Amino acid sequence: MIVGLVGKVTKKEPTLLNINVNGIIYEVFVSINCSSKIISDEVKLEITHIIREDSQSLYGFLDSNEKKLFDTVIKINGVGPKVALAICSTFTPASFAQIVNENDVSMLKRVPGIGPKGASRILVELSGFIVDSNDNLEDSSLSSSFEAALALESLGFKKDVVSKVLKTCVSGNTSDLVKEALRKLQK
Repeated sequence: MIVGLVGKVTKKEPTLLNINVNGIIYEVFVSINCSSKIISDEVKLEITHIIREDSQSLYGFLDSNEKKLFDTVIKINGVGPKVALAICSTFTPASFAQIVNENDVSMLKRVPGIGPKGASRILVELSGFIVDSNDNLEDSSLSSSFEAALALESLGFKKDVVSKVLKTCVSGNTSDLVKEALRKLQK
């Protein structure tokens, strides 16, 4: 099982790389977001190696959150690697987590290959998708917001009410968000 590659890019297309690793050239599928971030010939990718009866494919990621998103989405019935890569090309992991958190079917339908039923199924199965925070303010605030939403829902507040109130809150960490949201919910 191949889990990572370090080598020289010999061919680059928007969703495909050929990487020379010590004389062996690997074909690696990547998202458009990942491809656009590769600016030098030397590259280090995390790999998802998919082995099927009739093929073996490598999917590469610069960002571990993007790999987590891909690996999570392909486990959903009816979502294959091509659709998972299209999701990674259309959204960043943080924006995808926000779409799942807000249950935004219309945004998810923008991905090529996903219709209304597929979008609904993905949102139902992925409720709870969280991006790991890498000291990135956007990611950590999104994670705090998601944790606060879970806490408030466990107290019996409805999901749509909770998401509206949390959008008006400005606190940073989870406990402050919950306290601020509770004050607003009690009014």
